[in-house]
Amino acid sequence: MTYRVCFVCTGNICRSPMAESVFRARIAEAGLDGLVEVDSAGTGGWHEGDAADPRTVSVLEANGYDGMHAARQFQVSWFSRLDLVIALDDGHFKALRRLAPTAADADKIRLLRSYDPAAGDDLDVPDPYYGGMDGFEECLELVEAASPGLLAAVREQTEGLIA
Repeated sequence: MTYRVCFVCTGNICRSPMAESVFRARIAEAGLDGLVEVDSAGTGGWHEGDAADPRTVSVLEANGYDGMHAARQFQVSWFSRLDLVIALDDGHFKALRRLAPTAADADKIRLLRSYDPAAGDDLDVPDPYYGGMDGFEECLELVEAASPGLLAAVREQTEGLIA
C-alpha cells in the first residue's frame, strides 16, 4: 500500500513544487521512496503544464534538488486517493477545506509549517513569485525546516504499511 502526500500552493510553479522536490529527497534518504508517493498541485490552473518558475528551479538545483516539474491543478476527486494534503499557506488551507467533500477529507489537510516546531504562530510560507531570489531562498529554508517534522509524521503513519 502506498501513502500519498500532495503539496498545494496557488499556481504550482513556486512553493509546492519546491516542497515536493525537497520532501521527495527526504523520503528517498529515509528509504521510504517505494512506500510514499509525493506530488504537488495548485489551487488554480493558470500554469497547467508549465515547468516550475525558473527561480524555483535555480534555487532547487543550486541546493542539490531535482528541478523537473509540470504544473497541474488540484482536483477534488484526488481526496479519495490522498492520505495527506499539505497547504503552503492559510489561503490554500481554507480553499482546500472548502473543496473537501467529506469531514474525513478535510482532516487530511495540514499546513506545512505546522510540522516546524520553530515556526511559532506564523505558519504561512510566503509567496516568492512577485519578489526576487531572496524570497525563493527563504521559501526553501522554510520548506527544509518543516521537512523533518513532516517526515516523522509520515514515517509514523507508514510504520504498519511496510511488508
